[in-house]
Amino acid sequence: MLSFLGRSVIQKTITLFFVSVVSFLIIHLAPGEPSQIDPLNPKFTPEIVERMRKEFHLDRPLHIQYLLFYRDLFTGKTVSWRDNLPVLGKIWDRFLNSLPLFIVGTLLTWTFSFPVGIRSAIQRDGPYDKSMTFLAYLLISIPGFFFAYILIILVVTELHVPVIGMESFGVTSESKIVQIMDRIWHLVLPSFLGATGGIAVLSRYVRSQMLEIIGQDYVRTARAKGLAPERVYYHHALRNALLPFVTMFGLILPGLIGGSVIIESIFSWPGMGRMAYEAILARDYPVILTLNFITAVLVLLGTLISDLLYMLVDPRIRL
Repeated sequence: MLSFLGRSVIQKTITLFFVSVVSFLIIHLAPGEPSQIDPLNPKFTPEIVERMRKEFHLDRPLHIQYLLFYRDLFTGKTVSWRDNLPVLGKIWDRFLNSLPLFIVGTLLTWTFSFPVGIRSAIQRDGPYDKSMTFLAYLLISIPGFFFAYILIILVVTELHVPVIGMESFGVTSESKIVQIMDRIWHLVLPSFLGATGGIAVLSRYVRSQMLEIIGQDYVRTARAKGLAPERVYYHHALRNALLPFVTMFGLILPGLIGGSVIIESIFSWPGMGRMAYEAILARDYPVILTLNFITAVLVLLGTLISDLLYMLVDPRIRL
């Protein structure tokens, strides 16, 4: 087990190094000089541009720029070109804003996907299965931004409450309980929207995997022994159907950054996805590279968690 885990950590460390190199090269292959952020701004005199190039090491060879950038990143000295604020501090603030959306959306997705998918598999081709199949394909087909605008119009029109941003205007003067309830209310709609597509897709995976497992000999043997249907499906069949979802569970961590760009933009939620989008538009390369590096770390960390969960779910890996 330890050798398996050790090989996994070494492989992921090497992968992270190559990802950092490739992402750095791709950013610097973009057209134009990084210092040409706003060439039409009259305040950007040649002297200022040259000073900026020296300050951010843009006058050095590319490999030296790579080493200096990651040195500054790991020591916390990297600053944004847009507002000259520390990049890690900005990302941490946005991370705290995105975390509630990510946690609530993930909990909703995994809480509803498994019961819906398992029941659809058990009642294959029945009215429930057909209804859930239609609803799943409908949610998959509707664009997220369109669905978001429809829900915003309905909620604002019928309930007459604000849903944009993280809090209502003037709520900071209210009591702490009112502020918490207002934050929860603003969290409900974007979290629900973030979960709808995931529930539709994941429930289809659960259904297909359960259908495959239910047809196995050992499941028919368990039913023939007279075991209760709940024990057959939820104890014997479900555990053996979990392996593909262990992999999917490890890959949800990158959703902290890239999975909520549209939702955060529509609801004006100051999260990491919106920050990445704004950094790309502003050509804020330190923020882009840092977010890309963090995304790679989250992907590799997620796969490492999947490896650990594999050892818990499948005894053959431990052996």
